[in-house]
Amino acid sequence: MYHPDNDKSINPSQNESIRDVIERASRRQFLKGSAGAATLSVFGGFGLASLATSASAVPFSPSPVGGIGFASVPPDVVPLLDMVTVPPGYTASILHNDLTPGSTPMTLARARTSQAAHGVSIIELRKTAGKFQVVRPSPFGPCITANTPMTLSGPAAGNALLQTAADPTGRNVLGTVNNCAHGFTPWGTYLTCEENFNGYFGAPAAALTATPLNNLERRYGLSGNGFGYRWHMADPRFDLRANPNEPNRFGWVVEIDPFAPGSTPIKRTALGRFKHEGAWTVVGADNSVTIYMGDDERNDYMYKFVCAGKYNPRNRAANRNLLDSGTLYVAKFNADNSGTWLPLVWNQNGLTPANGFADQGEVLIKCRQAADRVGATMMDRPEWVAVHPTTREVYLTLTNNN
Repeated sequence: MYHPDNDKSINPSQNESIRDVIERASRRQFLKGSAGAATLSVFGGFGLASLATSASAVPFSPSPVGGIGFASVPPDVVPLLDMVTVPPGYTASILHNDLTPGSTPMTLARARTSQAAHGVSIIELRKTAGKFQVVRPSPFGPCITANTPMTLSGPAAGNALLQTAADPTGRNVLGTVNNCAHGFTPWGTYLTCEENFNGYFGAPAAALTATPLNNLERRYGLSGNGFGYRWHMADPRFDLRANPNEPNRFGWVVEIDPFAPGSTPIKRTALGRFKHEGAWTVVGADNSVTIYMGDDERNDYMYKFVCAGKYNPRNRAANRNLLDSGTLYVAKFNADNSGTWLPLVWNQNGLTPANGFADQGEVLIKCRQAADRVGATMMDRPEWVAVHPTTREVYLTLTNNN
């Protein structure tokens, strides 16, 4: 995904950063003996209790067995090659491509064309004569765009901050944008993650002078020009001042059922609103469900969502609304290599009306500010997450980590 300014911090809190934590810990001990253990002590388990397990009590993961199974490829260095390099014995071919139209001059028709090129493409594949091909036409191949009707569900659905003139209910939204990494659920749905949605919005300079950006807008990186898509010049839905609540309807995890043609995608607000990199689902031995997520901006946070219900492997329909109820947590790291999951629950830990959180819906809509308030550890652009299938250690990659 496009990251024009994600290396710039827009976090005004004075929370401790992961760099501060590392500096306060013994760097040698952290790197040599306890990095993996610290990861598990913070992220292990699936229950609702916060975790602060001693790092010394956690065994190391076993080393991988058997290698990666293919030859390595040389790095792509100057001069850069405009091609895909694969190991010997493998081939690369184009399976599916999307073309983005030009953007000058901006009209409503051109904005609509551009909006049709943003979102999620779902394709059906069939293997014929040893080669995958795209099935066309296919009932399992919808194109989900910036104007596809969707619903908002969970605690924030219907909140006043999600209501617009076009949708006074605050429950029906058009489209998804800037879809970064993803996730999938064991019940067979796809989770697409809205990341740098702020870049699609803008406003005339005079309007921003008359009504400057508020704290919520600044915390999510909104600006007058966005990333240069200029949709706001032709489509008032993306004009910050014409529709100030429209940006609040983006920044969510969207659940899509690819096996139900014609079904409506659902923005699951219980998972919080931020610049989602991805959503990785883990099922516990007792069928409890946890989803790990990162907010991909410098000095933002690592989250997990623990579903209130249990996964039912025998009844797909029973899992349909698992992502609407549960507890959202944000991670706090400590210099002793322990960690705690801090719940983002209304009326707890300072998430009160006096501090700008009228209800749980506002906690989720203002998720970054809620994490600021409870004292989460600022990370360095959280990216992908992987969970070890045996030890349950959770590994988080950071873009910078510098």
